Amino acid sequence: MDVAEVLLPGVGLRYEFTNHRGERIGVVTRRSGDVELVVYERDDPDEGRTVLELNGEEADTVAEILGAPRIAERFADLTKEAPGLRSGQVEVRAGSPFDGRPLGDTRARTLTGASIVAIVRGEEVIASPTPQDDLHGGDVLVVIGTHEGIAGVEQIIQG
Repeated sequence: MDVAEVLLPGVGLRYEFTNHRGERIGVVTRRSGDVELVVYERDDPDEGRTVLELNGEEADTVAEILGAPRIAERFADLTKEAPGLRSGQVEVRAGSPFDGRPLGDTRARTLTGASIVAIVRGEEVIASPTPQDDLHGGDVLVVIGTHEGIAGVEQIIQG
């Protein structure tokens, strides 16, 4: 299936595709984390009708249900809006000093300026983790920040 991606400066990203019934569908992901599902009129492809609006938490829940592994891609796409901002993945290896400890113990954001925006644990995704969420060997952290910030988080997690 072809999915067109359109950058909406200052807003976020819009993904568009045509479903099996020939309807043009749009998914707008806002910088705030809110998501809007739109169906475009057949007669006027520029006129869209909002079908569903979700806040960030609701969108994350739907993402988990429909295919959470794509969350890392979504964050990677959003970083295109801000020059110098990147997304990366950092693995928590078994034996890491933070294996079994809360995320907040890393002080990653304070020390590097990079943010850990998700923890991927097997098939489970913990979106917007709190400082109290424990880390486990095998977890993959989705990190947003500068190249140096992401490298700094990796150094912290590896010990």
